[in-house]
Amino acid sequence: MSEVKETKHDLSGSLNVPFGPQHPILIEPVQVTLYSKGENVINAKISTGYIHRGIEKAMEGRDFHSAVHLAERVCGICNTSHALAYCLAVENSLGIKPTDRASLLRVMWAELNRIHSHLLWLGAFADVMGFEALFMQFWRIRELVLSAVELTSGNRIIPSTITVGGVRRDVNEEMVQQVRVLLSKLETEFKKAAPLIEGNYTVKKRTVNIGFCSKDVAIKTSAVGPMVRGSGVESDIRTTKYSGYSFFDYKPIVDEGCDCYARTIVRLKELEVSVKMVSEVLDLLPSHKDDILIKPDKWPEEIGLSRIEAPRGELFYYVKGNGTKHLGRVRIRVPTYANIPSLLAILPGCRIADVPVILLTIDPCMGCAERVVEA
Repeated sequence: MSEVKETKHDLSGSLNVPFGPQHPILIEPVQVTLYSKGENVINAKISTGYIHRGIEKAMEGRDFHSAVHLAERVCGICNTSHALAYCLAVENSLGIKPTDRASLLRVMWAELNRIHSHLLWLGAFADVMGFEALFMQFWRIRELVLSAVELTSGNRIIPSTITVGGVRRDVNEEMVQQVRVLLSKLETEFKKAAPLIEGNYTVKKRTVNIGFCSKDVAIKTSAVGPMVRGSGVESDIRTTKYSGYSFFDYKPIVDEGCDCYARTIVRLKELEVSVKMVSEVLDLLPSHKDDILIKPDKWPEEIGLSRIEAPRGELFYYVKGNGTKHLGRVRIRVPTYANIPSLLAILPGCRIADVPVILLTIDPCMGCAERVVEA
């Protein structure tokens, strides 16, 4: 791998352009300070801290069972991923392993969460480029997956089904058949909408060779998720077969384009794969009649770690037990935090008009990135 050298930018005579924290196309409160000469960006710096919540410390103040509800609220969109990562870390500390049925149900809700997240992102992506009708179309399709989540969990956005030791709710055959119908409708509607992004002339003019992030830069800056896979790197934590993913031979979706268009295509294809994976889970459930919950009979005493593939990329949880019902430490490393260095590396050299599209293709979630104790 070639070395990525730090570039010294001559800022003399440049114009300081603050982008955010409030802007019509920004879906997250973050400020990117752009240094430009004419229409060209020559350097960029990021300022965060607008929605800092100190949620890690709050989790340490709750008993380890109820802290899962706080983990779900680190990110409203990736809530299932946070619940899964937290519970896996605590289970690792306790030395327990959920049943196969519970693990499969976890995969079902995790992949429904990924579909929901990618459809939400596709709508926001269309909105940034001015395609208001397409924005509404993707979010209309998203209602189908939210209906599936509500059907199986009772809630549309935050299912609250995953808990330490397994899951809180099971699904019956009637629910399974209804989910199949919803997924079939979703797949049909998505196939109609996807060509309006993939291969679209206007979309390609706004994304091809824009926000170029080479494979070397993606690796050097520790990019994760669709950001790194859009640069041709086969990096997906699902291949480690954690939880119920041990039942699947998953191959990461990658694209060699290294630009905004490549990262968009990765999400389009991942959405299709997730729909198929949920269908496969529904096929496997009848042959696994295990209990859905193993109740812990002790308090966490050891360090527990977990790595999962959230919709935005690798999500890492560290928990430290102290022999009481409260955890001594909780530490979270979220995908947005990992992708910020990549964003700052690819902004210099672009046009100011391209910044919104480039920023959106890392799928930023500042609620995740600012959850730490320190501001």
